[in-house]
Amino acid sequence: MRRHPGRGEESREVSAAPERTAGPPSERGADVGRRIGVGLMYGLWRPRVLGAWKVPASGPAILAVNHSHNIDGPMVMGVAPRPVHFLIKKEAFVGPLGSFLTGIGQLEVDRRTADRTAITRALGVLDAGGVLGIFPEGTRGEGDFASLRAGLAYFAVRSGAPIVPVAVLGSAERGGTLVKALPPLRSRVDVVFGAPFQAGDGSGRRTRKALDEATERIQKQLAAHLENARRLTGRRARLE
Repeated sequence: MRRHPGRGEESREVSAAPERTAGPPSERGADVGRRIGVGLMYGLWRPRVLGAWKVPASGPAILAVNHSHNIDGPMVMGVAPRPVHFLIKKEAFVGPLGSFLTGIGQLEVDRRTADRTAITRALGVLDAGGVLGIFPEGTRGEGDFASLRAGLAYFAVRSGAPIVPVAVLGSAERGGTLVKALPPLRSRVDVVFGAPFQAGDGSGRRTRKALDEATERIQKQLAAHLENARRLTGRRARLE
C-alpha cells in the first residue's frame, strides 16, 4: 500500500521506484517467448541447428551460450527444443521491452553486484526442472569463451544441473544492407548444441577453490565445443 506523497521525501522515492519481481519466472511465458522466437528467427534468417537432441528432454539444464551479437539470445530461445529463461542485464528491462522480457519469463540481473534476487530466481528455475540460459562471458564480445565469469560455475555446482554448451556462429560476421546492426536478412546462422557435462568434480564442494576449478573445467569444455562447432559448420574465428 502506498503512502501519501506528502509524508516525506523518502516515501516519495519508495513509491516512485518500480518494484522488481522476486517470484519465479513464468514457465508459460518462456514457452510463449520460444514460439515468438521461432517465428522471428526463422522468418528473418535461416537458422541451421545441429545437436538440439543433446539438450536433456526433462529436468534442469543450463545452456552456456557464446555471445557476439544481440540476436544470439533470441536465436537460441527460438531454436532450443525447450523453453529457456535467460539471465539478461537489467539495462534491457526498460519501458515496454522490460515488461515484454518479464512476460516471456526472462530474468533481470544486475551485473555490477552479487544480485541475490537474480541468483534466487535462477536457482528457482533449476530447482523446478527448467532450463536456464547464461552468457558465461558476461557481456557481448568476441564470443570465443576466452574469459568466463564465475556465475556459471556457481549455478552448475550449486544446482547439480548439467551444462549444455551452445555455439552461435554467423550472427556477427557482417551487417545487413537494410539494418547494419543486424545480420543480413535470410542469411544463415548456425546454432550448435554440445553434449551436456557436469561442472563439479563429484565431491559436492562449493568452496572458492572448487568454483575456480569448475570454471577452468567449464572453459576447456566450452572452448573445445566452439572449435568443434566451427569445424562442423565450416565457420572460422572472427579474427582469422
